[in-house]
Amino acid sequence: MKTPEVIARLAQLRIIPVIVIDNADDAKPLAEALLAGGLPCAEVTFRTAAALDAIRIIAQVPGMLVGAGTVLKPEQAQAAADAGAQFIVTPGFNPRVVSYCVSRGIPITPGVSDPTSIELALEHGLDVVKFFPAEACGGLPYLKAIAAPYSMMRFIPTGGIEPGNLQSYLAFPKIVACGGTWMVKADLLKNRDWAKITQLTREAVALAQTPAK
Repeated sequence: MKTPEVIARLAQLRIIPVIVIDNADDAKPLAEALLAGGLPCAEVTFRTAAALDAIRIIAQVPGMLVGAGTVLKPEQAQAAADAGAQFIVTPGFNPRVVSYCVSRGIPITPGVSDPTSIELALEHGLDVVKFFPAEACGGLPYLKAIAAPYSMMRFIPTGGIEPGNLQSYLAFPKIVACGGTWMVKADLLKNRDWAKITQLTREAVALAQTPAK
């Protein structure tokens, strides 16, 4: 899937579940729980040894869009793509990782938190980036301030996004989607509470589709 297609799909979904998974055996039932909740997407972070196997498993679930997060090295990006990841996400702007992905046509949304990193992304031909850590950086007011000079750039805020602020972020036209963890918290994964994950996912999807008041 090419970058414009991936971005268009994320823009339709509006929410990206960001997942830290410790056991690859949980990957398939987790994907099925997200699908049942109406959100066929997952960003599996490279924070555990199970991440690569989890990506490989989720990529084989029909209808799922799976990406790799917390990618710090080009080698990780390639391994994730080989495993079936359809997009790469980095916490910051790593020129080596970004250049590697861009040169190979691997969709990537690098993390930015200031005008300098936004301009680096533009120099690499990108027009969608991750805004991270969103709330810790100053939230939506700060994002609007740094986004103002860059009419061509769009954002995926991640970090501190929750049901209470999701709609406000999504109401900002420069936002493609928001990354969040509240549907797939560690305790829910640990307890394999797939029904609760489906419930929270369904509620998140409904919230994202309802305009902010």
